[in-house]
Amino acid sequence: MDLLALADFNLVARHGGFGRAARAAGRPKATLSRRVAELEASLGLRLFERGARALKLTEEGRALFERAGALLTELDETAAAIASGGERPRGKLRISAPLLFSQTAMGKLAAGFALKYPEVRLELTTEDRTVDIVEEGYDLVIRVNPDPDESLVGRILLRDRLIVVASPGLARPAANVAVPAVVRGAGDRTAAWDVLVPTGRSRIAIEPVLRLSSLIMVRDAVRAGVGAGRLPVSLVSHDLAAGTLVHWGDADGPDIALWTLYPSRRLLSARVSAFLDYLKEAFPMGTPDELAAYIGA
Repeated sequence: MDLLALADFNLVARHGGFGRAARAAGRPKATLSRRVAELEASLGLRLFERGARALKLTEEGRALFERAGALLTELDETAAAIASGGERPRGKLRISAPLLFSQTAMGKLAAGFALKYPEVRLELTTEDRTVDIVEEGYDLVIRVNPDPDESLVGRILLRDRLIVVASPGLARPAANVAVPAVVRGAGDRTAAWDVLVPTGRSRIAIEPVLRLSSLIMVRDAVRAGVGAGRLPVSLVSHDLAAGTLVHWGDADGPDIALWTLYPSRRLLSARVSAFLDYLKEAFPMGTPDELAAYIGA
């Protein structure tokens, strides 16, 4: 099989079209189209369904793309390591991370990593959606409580938990009396929060007065005394210590686990390994207090 043609196919599949792939690589669209056609002819398979406006992988094309991407990456990394005389971290490192962690910690983490490993070109995308790590070309993703996936290998980076907090000026209401609340997202229609307190379980009825898209915005509104809120410990740890917020109880439910994930079929590259080690150095115990101290929250 022609590895150059396979690389061109992988490029087109990753970008979802000949035009986008040509612009990304700075190469003629006609050349990419010809190389992919030659690959299809050599395999005796159609790898793309070519519509008037869209290009879609066939079942055979998707199977080839899922396997070829990892193999081509490993070949590139092996060639780079041989050329550099060792396994020094270098090359492009693409990471997807969730919004809150990116807003609070990833800027500082990325800057420190770039200073320590100047030959690695770090590209970070912030998004909370589930991404296809192979198809979208990521080397590593960071996700909150991800669903099990046999195609990925992962480890827990940090643990956190949700707690209900409010400003000292907001009195906790009596049972069945709704408290003003700041909630995340327009889709949250929860009428009450179940919390764990020293005496057992309790329920806090709520009346949302603000619906905000970011937990940082929720925290700031709670600080201002608008209402109570459910927030991660790491985001309000300093407020609790300073007495600017008070703790009404722990949210009843599973803890928050922040995972780092990468493809199980792919050999761990030097740059991914270096980034994982860098995260471990930043958060050796993976506790909420470590994250709070790191972000200064």
